[in-house]
Amino acid sequence: MTATGSHTANTGSVPATARTVSAATPVPTVPVPRGGTPLRVLSTSDLAGLDISLTDVLSTVEGAYRTLYAGDSDNPRKLTVTPRDGHSVSYAMLGRDGSREVVAVKTSYKHGLGRSRDEQHYYTSLTLYDDTTGLPLAMMDCSRIGSLRTPAVSALLARECAPPGARSALVIGTGTQGRLALPFLLTALPGLDRLMLSGTHPDGIAAVRERLSAHFPGREVEVVEDLKAAAAAADVIVATAGPHTPASVEAQWLGPGTLSVLVGHGLAPSTLHRADRIIATSEAQMNVTGTDMADSRGELPPADAEFPAVLAGAAPGRRMPGERVFAYNSGLVVTDIALGHRFAQLAIARGLGTEVPLWQ
Repeated sequence: MTATGSHTANTGSVPATARTVSAATPVPTVPVPRGGTPLRVLSTSDLAGLDISLTDVLSTVEGAYRTLYAGDSDNPRKLTVTPRDGHSVSYAMLGRDGSREVVAVKTSYKHGLGRSRDEQHYYTSLTLYDDTTGLPLAMMDCSRIGSLRTPAVSALLARECAPPGARSALVIGTGTQGRLALPFLLTALPGLDRLMLSGTHPDGIAAVRERLSAHFPGREVEVVEDLKAAAAAADVIVATAGPHTPASVEAQWLGPGTLSVLVGHGLAPSTLHRADRIIATSEAQMNVTGTDMADSRGELPPADAEFPAVLAGAAPGRRMPGERVFAYNSGLVVTDIALGHRFAQLAIARGLGTEVPLWQ
């Protein structure tokens, strides 16, 4: 089990190759601050007021992966600090987005890991620097960026790795990552016509329904009680539950061709070890943060491909319709940088944020 009880921490880099793949969309320039070097601070409320489409998020995240695969971005391993009793965990992640010419540092701090979600404290921030001018762009709360980036990656994994003609999806968990999973899946796979949800928290279930209705009016989600039957009926499963979930889908429950995406918890180790094909956003990261999925010898099977290579067309997401594919979704800081830069563009265009003369 990881210290955070989640598989989304950024710990590894993706090997680059000589192949050049351009970003999905052109990136406009963020205005450079004048009259010194103030730092624009974007608060939680600043970012909450920005409208960004799911398609925009998907395109931005996909472009970050493609640029990384082309060797134009850098995503080194993160630094991690935790006390001996494990009551907190801290991360520092440095990266560079080559298509945007942006360098950034992301920090995360979570306190109270042994407590309930309501009793925990969690802070995460992202500081962006323009690598063409050498000036700071913005410092922002990174929580909304993470809540969008992770389900976007799951949706891209589904687009590339789901069985042909996928019609049904099951989301396990109703926390932050589960609440936007279905809207992103529908954006990437509009042919989905059966949407299922496994969750136990009434507020979380209500939030999933509200987010789905906001993005896809008229679409309904079916709350399932028989997880085994739901898993057998699903073409795509996205497991986002917390570490204390009772949900644990076994490999023998899955039908031919099922794609299982692990974000948090909700899939048993057998879904990984008995998969016909394994895709990881980063194999090195999976080996560090996925130890709770290890077999009785403490080992994980190797990944057949990393996702940046799949997006670039250098490796298939699946080889045959009937393959059962397991996908390990762990966040890479280059995707946070790309999406954070997009938010900075939108915020600066609206004049949001507070300029702080930190270096004056």
